[in-house]
Amino acid sequence: MSRVSQQSATQARNAAPLFAALGDETRLQLLVRLSRQGPESIAQMSAESAVSRQAVTKHLKVLADAGFVVGQRRGREHIWALQPRRLRELREHLDRISLQWDDALIRLKAFVEG
Repeated sequence: MSRVSQQSATQARNAAPLFAALGDETRLQLLVRLSRQGPESIAQMSAESAVSRQAVTKHLKVLADAGFVVGQRRGREHIWALQPRRLRELREHLDRISLQWDDALIRLKAFVEG
């Protein structure tokens, strides 16, 4: 395997947990909420939703394991905040994939027309 192929495989392996964490509608909604409203407690997030506190906690744990959110104890509450760095990393990965597809399509066009 070439160095470029190894690097690409490593990037895909590193990005897979990020995509898996975002593969749930509830988790996406929690990320959107935190990006719009800023840090919130589990009680705040579950109060305005049909999702229970336990379910919100479970989803936040998955997002935290993927590095999308971070929680901090404040008294009796746990306050959760978005970690934009991971979203930037995900965006960079998608941009690399997009460039690879653009290059492949250019080569295909040249082959078909040539």
